[in-house]
Amino acid sequence: MSVSLKLLFLVTMTAALSFGFMHHVAAGYDFERLHIFLFNLCSGGTIILYFTMQRDEMPKRLMLFYALAFSFAFSAFFKLYIPCIIIALALFGITESVRIKRFGFFPKQFFTTKEPVAVKFHHASLLCLSIGLLISVLAILNHEYYHWLDFEKLSLNTFFLGFSFPSSLITLSVLFAAMKKFGTTRVIYFKTALFWIITVGVIIFFIFILFEAVWLELTISVILFIAVSMVLLVYIKTGYTEQQKSFLTSGIVFLVITAVSGVLYIVIYAANEPSETVRQLTILYHRTLALYGWNISGLAVICRHRDFPIMLHSGKVIALHWLIVAVLAPVGFYIGWVAVVAVAAYALFLYAMFFSKPAAA
Repeated sequence: MSVSLKLLFLVTMTAALSFGFMHHVAAGYDFERLHIFLFNLCSGGTIILYFTMQRDEMPKRLMLFYALAFSFAFSAFFKLYIPCIIIALALFGITESVRIKRFGFFPKQFFTTKEPVAVKFHHASLLCLSIGLLISVLAILNHEYYHWLDFEKLSLNTFFLGFSFPSSLITLSVLFAAMKKFGTTRVIYFKTALFWIITVGVIIFFIFILFEAVWLELTISVILFIAVSMVLLVYIKTGYTEQQKSFLTSGIVFLVITAVSGVLYIVIYAANEPSETVRQLTILYHRTLALYGWNISGLAVICRHRDFPIMLHSGKVIALHWLIVAVLAPVGFYIGWVAVVAVAAYALFLYAMFFSKPAAA
């Protein structure tokens, strides 16, 4: 990956976290959409396509995707919904062109045990990104213009949060690609089962959210927690002993804790917890762990996958990552000066990940 491309992602990801704290500066604005889209769509979406296209430099089609995603983020922030619709359709076209060229139109990889699970998750990531862009168009049309469906939780921000799923899937693809290959039928079927449980489980979970079926949400979230815990155990046992393993293991631990926080939030909601502070703090931890803990682990490894091993003290960088995600970012949401420290520490973490030299250099 070129220096300019690394710098672009570093600045974009740092800006994404910064907008999560902008309520300290401009309390009258809702910066959540910029916070979400700069990370999930501008950075995450572009990195997914970059990884799929297998190019060192950023081709013009990828530059266009990033520029359009950036425009989409600010159009959504300023509630310019007609431009959002047009841009989302253009992004869908670019994503589909990349997906079809790499994997074909029909996701046949999902339905055969001959394809590695890493390939299944990779294709699922692209397909999820495409579908998410289309659904965002339908969500805007429904919410702002036609009102076909009337669910209390059928809000634009609910749908927009779904853009984190493609980044999660591509991280799982990287994780499974880093596992040793065992040809036994039992292992193949077990990994395939994990793929289906996670992908279909999240879709079902989203449907239950729309219908406010709290106890069904809880059931699915527990199943997903068990599934990601199994992924962690399988990776610890079969992952290649390489430098990436430390970062990916840390990432999957973030995912397990994210699943726990998701279960906890549903329990709090079902119990009619009267304290809004408790609810807000729980969902804040859940989102922070997912975005800046789990997802960034995979995206960073993707950006440097050709450079490993890199000249980096993995333990110190991982410790810094945990300090940011578990302490500084959540506390910074409430205390302004801690937010400044969190952003500075996050920029330092990204710099270490993106710009540490290859060990062979």
